[in-house]
Amino acid sequence: MVSNILFNTETKMQTTVDVLKRELAIIRTGRATPALVDQIRVDYAGVPTPLNQMATISAPEARLLVIQPWDRSTIQNIEKAILKSDLGLNPATDGAIVRLAIPPLTEERRRELTRVVRRKVEEKKVIIRNLRHEAIDELKKLEKNKEISQDEHKRTLEQLQKLTDGLVAKAEQVGQAKETELMEV
Repeated sequence: MVSNILFNTETKMQTTVDVLKRELAIIRTGRATPALVDQIRVDYAGVPTPLNQMATISAPEARLLVIQPWDRSTIQNIEKAILKSDLGLNPATDGAIVRLAIPPLTEERRRELTRVVRRKVEEKKVIIRNLRHEAIDELKKLEKNKEISQDEHKRTLEQLQKLTDGLVAKAEQVGQAKETELMEV
């Protein structure tokens, strides 16, 4: 029973860190990465479809993304979706592919993005701590109902704290790596 609580809590905490990684991958650096446009939704036959499900996205150069739709009739819709997104990129089309030139970031924009990264990391750390509190509450109920001993309760709390500390540190490492990537010129 206690191992189930620890396993479920660890799974949820790890998922939170994975979500953080995906969210930070979308934040634009000066470098082109397909993750930048993966989640853009394009109107395809009246259905909002993720761009990565209707085109091949590649980064042949450090500052260039190439989007090659599988259906050429969707190029205009892809252009519109990119322009509507908050990426601030201007697509260039030659009829078969869409090119996105990634401009270098200004120092001010880098600092702003760093603050966004820190905020996202802090949000995820709060979620991880809230998951710890939920597990603590479950353990308290088990102890109150005499399903586990006080010693087992204490040992489990120590394990839970180590787990929490490890995943909070992991979230901080992910954020630090993204900040370093952002500040590279």
